[in-house]
Amino acid sequence: MPAVGPRRRSVGPPLALRAAIELKLIAMTNNQTRLGDFIPYLLSITSNAVSGRIALEYRQRFGLSVPEWRVMAVLGDSGPLTQRDLTRLTVMDKVAVNRACKGLEERGLVSRQPNTQDGRSHLLELTASGTRMHDDIMPLALEMERRLFSRFAPEEVIRFRQLLDRVRSEVDDLDAEGIDSANFGVE
Repeated sequence: MPAVGPRRRSVGPPLALRAAIELKLIAMTNNQTRLGDFIPYLLSITSNAVSGRIALEYRQRFGLSVPEWRVMAVLGDSGPLTQRDLTRLTVMDKVAVNRACKGLEERGLVSRQPNTQDGRSHLLELTASGTRMHDDIMPLALEMERRLFSRFAPEEVIRFRQLLDRVRSEVDDLDAEGIDSANFGVE
């Protein structure tokens, strides 16, 4: 009977996971990635699912669309901003921001004042009614976030936020030059 020594501990992912990763890399280099494996697509549909579910509450309880709530949330955090600032901070199309601002203005939730720093723009700010609505919505938003992540360990939520921040910063630095769709960016 052969002597049995101490078991060697594997370093790195288990063999099955390594094989799956290798197959994935081969498929990617052959431009055979399934849409369901494409991370930007997964981010998009996940975001849409979460936003859609939360938007249902905002629409039913407060009559707000997703863009309207995003504008209110940013104004609630930041104070007066121009539409250009809102477009940048919400990462929404300027037409969507414009529509949201007009709708909020018509409902008396946002006011528009001349921008003394730049005579060509206006500053948008939550009105007293807008501030009250924002203050009513925030606990709902935080409770929905809590429920959404209730089955995650606190460390997982922290790590998830860190990864999302990292992805967001990588988008700003993404350079598409040199990417050839025929080789999927692999040279």
